Amino acid sequence: MVAHPTAVEDYVKVIYAHTEWQTELITTGMLAHRLGLAASSVTEMVKKLVVQGLAVHEPYGAIELTPDGTALALRMLRRHRLIETWLVQHVGYGWDEVHEEAEVLEHAVSDRLLEALDAQLGFPSSDPHGDPIPAADGTVTVPAGLLLADAAAGGRVVRICDRDPGLLRRLESDGIMVGAVIDGRQRAALAADAHASIWVAAP
Repeated sequence: MVAHPTAVEDYVKVIYAHTEWQTELITTGMLAHRLGLAASSVTEMVKKLVVQGLAVHEPYGAIELTPDGTALALRMLRRHRLIETWLVQHVGYGWDEVHEEAEVLEHAVSDRLLEALDAQLGFPSSDPHGDPIPAADGTVTVPAGLLLADAAAGGRVVRICDRDPGLLRRLESDGIMVGAVIDGRQRAALAADAHASIWVAAP
């Protein structure tokens, strides 16, 4: 397995994760905003991804991962989400506290330890936020559903975006977790950021 610098792993993971919540491909400007970096720095790194065969990008166009780039992104998401699950289930972290910790640990954990964590956890298919955990062979099963913003009548929560700890705490205080059912009244009371961060399916 080819070893990649931490920055490369972070970039492909963010590029892939962007399309998990909507179909619009990510641009260098969007990527710079997500990573909190200057657009010029992001453009240079994207060029390196292209040279390494991990991405395809035309000037001023969207960024797409190659099969190798997608495989690397799924490997990093598997690490991230298994670590988040382990931190919640065995270390006592709250679901709003694990994202940043996993961002660090995902680059340091060995494959052997990761597989041991997977077995200890009982081979989970999703993390505490409902995000699917890719299998060791790179396959991933995405739950059926749509954004709450597009579900006029609410629905059963299947995924919640983990990037905003404050939002996670607010949702938890309102009893909105993975598996909860949001009715029309609750949907109307939730702010726009929640509508764009919750994935629901039919109750």
